Amino acid sequence: MLPRMQRTTKTPAYIALSLVSIFWGTTFLASHIGVKHLHGIMLSGVRMAAAGALLTGFFLLRGEKIPGKPVLGRLFIIGLIMLFGSNGLLTWSMAYIPSGLGAIIAATVPIWVTIFSFFLVKRVKLAPMLIAGMVLGFLGVAGIFYNYINDLLNPQFRFGILLCCASCMFWALGSVLTARWAIKINYLYGAGWQMLLSGVVMVLTCLCTGIYRPHDGLTIDLWESLLYLIFIGSVLTYSAYVFALNNLPPSLASVYAYINPIVAVILGWMILDESFTWLMGLCGAVTIGGVFLVNRSFAKQKSYEQA
Repeated sequence: MLPRMQRTTKTPAYIALSLVSIFWGTTFLASHIGVKHLHGIMLSGVRMAAAGALLTGFFLLRGEKIPGKPVLGRLFIIGLIMLFGSNGLLTWSMAYIPSGLGAIIAATVPIWVTIFSFFLVKRVKLAPMLIAGMVLGFLGVAGIFYNYINDLLNPQFRFGILLCCASCMFWALGSVLTARWAIKINYLYGAGWQMLLSGVVMVLTCLCTGIYRPHDGLTIDLWESLLYLIFIGSVLTYSAYVFALNNLPPSLASVYAYINPIVAVILGWMILDESFTWLMGLCGAVTIGGVFLVNRSFAKQKSYEQA
């Protein structure tokens, strides 16, 4: 049992992790509602630009200096990959697939991180537990599609699946580059610049291509979705995630990845009337179990390296 003083100091970190575990799962619902009224790339762009402006503005008012060109350049690249390439495509995919399905596919990110780490960093050993986790994760996702056999005949549904899978790969690639470059800047301040720069690029892309136009005007649902994604999905939850990551063991901080899909599936079923069957629940559990094995194997390898 932890001493009383240590338990007290860890309490805010546990609260932050709880916020991340619950609220990041709700962003799939908010995105699914928002893309009914605004293109996904534009929705993500406005969300990121606004949240990034709030975060960077906060640090600048506290006296932080604007990062130099080399640091800004790397933040810009990572922001494009992780936020434009990942969040932008994931938000776009919500227009074509159920939010719960998107959340379960997104849960496979640790598996893609393993794949990119193996080819780009060469620090990952293909241990039996790691291989078993990767196989289980992908089998779980494949099993879920049994309930969507007829939907797979729909080109838009297939396009949404493609967007969602691509977003997982972009997030994994950005995560590996972030670890490899080890940019020396406050994590939250750096995230603010990533959101601001990538958000501006997304908005400009939509304005130049003309795909930003709302489908039925600036409705209340759109504003509620956008404000929720900005303040809850980005500013509050990402800040809580960074705080938890810096105050808890990585293996514990990653617990959110197992809870987010559950929250998203339940909300999609309750609020959006998305289908939910025992097979989906079983396959979702298999996917999450596979991700757990992958993270467990990662943690063991790191403990061996540090020993």
